[in-house]
Amino acid sequence: MRLAVHWVCGLLTVLGAGSTALAASAVCNPHPAAGAALSRLTDVMATGRFVSYQPTALKMFNGVATVADEASIEADLRVLRPHFDGLITYSSGNGAERVADVAARLGFRALILGVWDVHGAQELDNALAAAKRNPQRVVGLSLGNERIFAKEMDYARLAQVIATVRKRVPGLAYTTTEPFHLFQPPEAAPLLGSIDFLLVNVHPAFQPWFRDAPDRNAAEFVGNVLKEMAARYCGPLLVKETGVPTAPASLGFSPARQASFYRELQRQLPPTRQRAFAWFSAFDAPWRVTDSHPVAGPQPQEGSWGLFDEQRKPKPVVREIAALPVQR
Repeated sequence: MRLAVHWVCGLLTVLGAGSTALAASAVCNPHPAAGAALSRLTDVMATGRFVSYQPTALKMFNGVATVADEASIEADLRVLRPHFDGLITYSSGNGAERVADVAARLGFRALILGVWDVHGAQELDNALAAAKRNPQRVVGLSLGNERIFAKEMDYARLAQVIATVRKRVPGLAYTTTEPFHLFQPPEAAPLLGSIDFLLVNVHPAFQPWFRDAPDRNAAEFVGNVLKEMAARYCGPLLVKETGVPTAPASLGFSPARQASFYRELQRQLPPTRQRAFAWFSAFDAPWRVTDSHPVAGPQPQEGSWGLFDEQRKPKPVVREIAALPVQR
């Protein structure tokens, strides 16, 4: 069975069918200064493997963050490095600004550094300083994570933030992250025109049909979304978040389902320089269950998206991830 029609946030979206008819209007406007960084990024998309990563020691309780120390970050990355050579982070504060330095020592090939608070001068300065210290490893910045979804930013303001930061450091590849449906409206076009690659979240696990559908349909959903997005944006497309939590079982989530989904996704979506997915996420984060979320109400699945648990022990899905060579 092919799933060509899906409900997304209450709107009917047709994916796959008819997408090529829209290709003529696709936005593609990478900045010339970002060319070298974008080439290194797409090299890893095609020949390596990205994972979305937040340090296990960095936690948030009642709005107060713990600080990740460098030793803990190194312990995290040593667990990840046999399977991944690209990292996507969420923030550049509370110790996460040292991720790039540790990753460079361990042979990671490409990093996309996240800046959570796009209005925070210190976090942005941290990210740009990390890029300056590691120019051969840091390929890009993702300015904001689901800030439009959280109704904290609009398209025009976010595009202006990207343009302003690009003037400071033009040699990086710039993007932002939102759920895929927020890149679909016509008003998203200026934002798409301001980025060098698209970093998008695509979660079949949140679709109403997911629980009873076979994993081939969940994987196909991700592929169909990318086909539809390619009709709107003709630069590189990298899925930052997709996957299946391993709990709670009452919602249809399990370690076996996570492994099965990624097995099918690898089969259906082989990586290229134009399209690839990052594995999400590196480690469980139980504190996320009680953290604030853009969607109101309990979010019991948020603590268990990891490929590894909070103690860095592998889940069954790790057996689906082939080893990668270490390149210094």
